[in-house]
Amino acid sequence: MSQQITLCDQNDLVANSGICAIVDGQQIAIFYLPNESPQIYAIGNWDPIGKANVLSRGMVGDINERLVVASPLYKQHFDLLTGECLDDNDVTVPVYKVKLASDQVLLTL
Repeated sequence: MSQQITLCDQNDLVANSGICAIVDGQQIAIFYLPNESPQIYAIGNWDPIGKANVLSRGMVGDINERLVVASPLYKQHFDLLTGECLDDNDVTVPVYKVKLASDQVLLTL
């Protein structure tokens, strides 16, 4: 049985950018892309190449119609839907199921 927890309110989000939340000691990068569907994406904040919790501070965009965030350290691109690193097929980050409901960002565990 799945459980939902509230990560933050919609007004905590920054359009076309990321923020970080901590759930059970894990940092989660949450991205709000108001012109996309869905509008909310969440991946692990840990950059496995740069070895730091920084992905929430990366630039979002798209490459070949894939929504990505570029790590602020070495600029590798991570797919917001799959967690795949577009620059290194052997590297991925966790992806989390999130949604926006009643002005709250909900994470499904």
